[in-house]
This record gives sequence, C-alpha cells and structure tokens, in this order.
Amino acid sequence: MSIRRKIWIKFCLVLILFLTAALIACPKPIQKPAWLGNFLSRLKINLGLDLQGGIHLIYKVDTSGVESGKVQDALNGLQDVIERRVNAFGVAEPLIETSKSGGEQRLIVELAGVKDIEAAKAMIKETPFLEFKKLAEQQPPAEQSQLSEEDKKFNYEQKKKAEDLLKQIQGGADFAELAKQNSEDPGSKDQGGDLGFVKRETFVPEFDKVLFDSDLQSGQVYPQIVESQFGYHIIKKLKERGDGDDKEVHAQHILLTKKTLPIEPQMPAFIETGLTGKNLKRADVQFMSQSGKPEVGIEFDSEGAKNFAQLTKENIGKQIAIFLDGQVISAPTVQTEITDGKAVITGNFSLDEAKKLAQRLNEGALPVPITLIGQQSVEASLGKISLEKSLKAGAIGIVLVMIFMIFYYRFLGLVASAALIIYTSIMVALFKISAGTPWSITLTLAGIAGFILSVGMAVDANILIFERTKEEIRKGRSLAGAIDEGFHRAWPSIRDSNISTMITSLILIWFGTGFVKGFAVTLLIGVLVSMFTAIVLVRTILSAVVGEWVEGRKELIIAKEKIIEDESH
Repeated sequence: MSIRRKIWIKFCLVLILFLTAALIACPKPIQKPAWLGNFLSRLKINLGLDLQGGIHLIYKVDTSGVESGKVQDALNGLQDVIERRVNAFGVAEPLIETSKSGGEQRLIVELAGVKDIEAAKAMIKETPFLEFKKLAEQQPPAEQSQLSEEDKKFNYEQKKKAEDLLKQIQGGADFAELAKQNSEDPGSKDQGGDLGFVKRETFVPEFDKVLFDSDLQSGQVYPQIVESQFGYHIIKKLKERGDGDDKEVHAQHILLTKKTLPIEPQMPAFIETGLTGKNLKRADVQFMSQSGKPEVGIEFDSEGAKNFAQLTKENIGKQIAIFLDGQVISAPTVQTEITDGKAVITGNFSLDEAKKLAQRLNEGALPVPITLIGQQSVEASLGKISLEKSLKAGAIGIVLVMIFMIFYYRFLGLVASAALIIYTSIMVALFKISAGTPWSITLTLAGIAGFILSVGMAVDANILIFERTKEEIRKGRSLAGAIDEGFHRAWPSIRDSNISTMITSLILIWFGTGFVKGFAVTLLIGVLVSMFTAIVLVRTILSAVVGEWVEGRKELIIAKEKIIEDESH
C-alpha cells in the first residue's frame, strides 16, 4: 500500500470521527432512522448546580467519637451512605464530597435540579439507627411511687366501711342483702355476692388462701377483712365439694375497691453490643408463615454475621432487643445460636411501613453525626441565564480565535480552524457520552471556563507548529518538508507545556473541591483532546491536502515579500 493511500485512509478516518462527534454533539438529534434518533436523544450533558439550579448543603461532621486512625474510613462510609440515600431520592449526578476546613471535617452535598430544600435535608439527615442490645446482668430496681394523700384517705375510708359491714354481718345482718347494697363487684353484686363453685387459683392468692387453706367452715364468715390488689373483701364460705385437685368451694363476698398505683411493666435494662445497622448487608420485606403479616428480614455482612453468632451463642434463653431510633420494636428470646447472619424484625407493621423500613435500612445508617451549617438554593432560571451567557461567550471566543488564525496563518490557519471545530465537537460528544458511564462529567460554569481555556491551549500548539513551519519555508524547504520539520521541532515544547498543565489539573482534582475540581477535570480532558487534534488531526489533514499544487503558492502560508526577502539573503 502506497504512502499516499495510507494518508488518505487516515484522512477518511478523521472525517468519520468528525461526523460521528458532530452527530452526537448536535443540539437537535436527527429523527430518522428512529432507532438512531432515540439513542441520540438519550445522550444529554449533565449540568451542574450553577447551570440548572438546585441545592448546595454544607454539613459539619462530628468525628469526636471516632478513633484518629479510622476517621477517613468513617468519612468514606458517610459519603457512601449519603450517596445511596440521594440516589434513592432520584437525583441525577449528585456531588457528594468531604473536605477539611480548619480543624473541622465538612460534608458538601450538591443536588442539581432539586427545588424542595426541606425535603432534601430531611432525606439526607433522616437515618434509621438500628441497634441490637442484650439484657444487662443486673437489672435496676423497680421505681417506687406512692399514692397521693387523697387516694390514701379514700382507701382508709373504704377499709373502715368494710370493717363496719363485717361487724353488721357478725351481728346477724343478711350477707346477701348487704352485698347487693354495698358490694362494688359488678359481676356478683346483683346475686348477693354469690360467686358459685370455684376451684383453686380461680381468684387472687389472698382470696384462695381463705377458701382453701384456712379453717373456715361452711356457713361461716371469715372474721377478718381480706385485702387484695382489687380492694377489701368480706368472704363467706357456703359449702364445698370434691377432694384434692377436684375440690370446689361455693362462696359469697362483698368487695369495696381501693385506689392502687398504675401497673406499669418494668422495662428490662439492655446494654449495647456493638452490633448496629452499619453491619447490615441488606433488608427486605417478608411475610409471617402463619399470619401473613409483613416483617422485615435482615442479613448481616461477614463481620456482623460473626458478631451476631457470638451474641446469640452467649444469650441462649435470654432476650436480645432490636432498637430502631432508640425504641424497642422487638425483643425475642434466643432459642439457639444463629450462624447464618440472618434475623427478622417483627412488629405491628403495615405493608407500606415494612417496605419503608426495609428501604431505610438498605440506605444505611450514618457512621458519624452531621449538623447542617450552611445551605444555598440556586433558581433554575438563574442557572439557565448563566448557561446561555457562558455558551455565548464560548462561541464568541472560538470564532475570534478562528478569525485570528485564518488572518495570520492563512491556509494553515484554515486547517487549524477546522481542527478546532472537530475539537469542539469531540469535547461536547464526550460530555454527552460520559452521562451513560460510571465516569460521568458534570458541566459547571467553572467547567465551561476550563473548556474555553483548553481551546486556547489547542491553538497555542498550532501556533508553535506553524511558526516553526514558516521558519523552514523561509530557509527554502519544500512545503511538505517544512510542515514535517515544524511538527518535529515544535513537539518538545508542546509536550512539556501540556504535561505541566495536566500535572496542575491533577493536583487540583486531588486536593480541590466543588467548582475547582470541575474546572480541573474539564481542563485536563480538554488538554488531552487538544493534543490529539493539534498534533494528529492537523498533521493528517495537512498531509492529505498539501501537495505539489501548494508548492507554487507558498503565499497561501507566508507573505510573498517575506519569501523574496528570505531568498535574497
């Protein structure tokens, strides 16, 4: 294959590259064929907060409870959790990063396109805190409270009334009649206090003791007032039948109620085990096999499964409480060691509540506390105005550069301008294509500045090449030889200047945040693409179009008087 044929093949590849990039970069995708139109319509540039509006939030990160050697791990975990929560919120291309300001750690969250700032803050801060706790070895004593003076007085009067009724009965008064008039037991009052035949353990222990363990004979009234949790009883034994466990007693009673302290179940004391929601691998909604009620199944990661197995092994026959946001939602008793790292959270959940809980647990718990210290909302209209002004400025800048290049470098400037158009198309196409990859580029005002700066750097490389080329033409070289020598001699300067710019960009990307990083990323990509267009594309185009027809028309590249002047020397 001849050299000339290879050059034209390269030139055709350049044309294909340009057409492909222009097709992708075109603001209004083609409509036919339909499949291509649908594909191109899905490619859109991700605009940053300052261009499409949105919310900028700054949080202070409290790392005081984290060991110094694990602070960075906690910050990385914080970023991961917030990113999962934001993704669940449906925000496209959020910016989530940590930085250090003075001695404080900061979390920066930028949500482009989000208008409801309160919903966004709630979404970020609202985090389920899941804990697994075990029973403390020593339980705190039950809190002792006392009756009020009024209640004490009421009880005293009730007991005195019961004693008076007992005296009347002992004096021969009718038991059934007094029960109908004075008893406060609604179940037996109308029957004259008749309780029927009952077995042991039917009533409270104090009552059973009189009926089954005392020497009280049938037809007798117990000579003392019997006090129970319900009040003051006057008891009469009517008859009995059966023996042993089958023994039954027929009795009457008169009850005068009393005031008691409210019965509040004593919450057992639980202590932390170190097993929390951060050890979760996933959570999903399940249904109880018997009742069909929803529950939330959870699975621990490897570390959590190991800790859970040890926890259940050490607490067989004891309760392990599951706390959610500080409240006990389930406290099952461990029956056996659980080694598969799975557990179930049961509660009186509706299906929607179970789904929401599973979703919140999957989104993760914050490893460190955060506090909102700054917020900013950018209206979409302001972002649109900024975008329009930036694009207008960029377009004017590119046109002015092209005019300068054509005016000063003539034919070479025309080729450089064509390469500049190809460069612009490739950059816009890269911005669009990146949106469908894990390395999406979000374009901000600072990013547009980096792009425009890289345009200047692309032209700067062409200027170095063309100046070298003109020097070689003045020395009498052929145009093709002058172009080759111009590229060869200009390359070290272009290489070194661009490498220094790339190093600076990488430093800004590594240490910068927000807009600074956006500027550096766009500048770095622009420099790499500009080197390709300035060195490879321009050389390929010139090699293809420059031939013998130009040798006699060197004034297309350099002024004729300059050529004559140099030749005279």
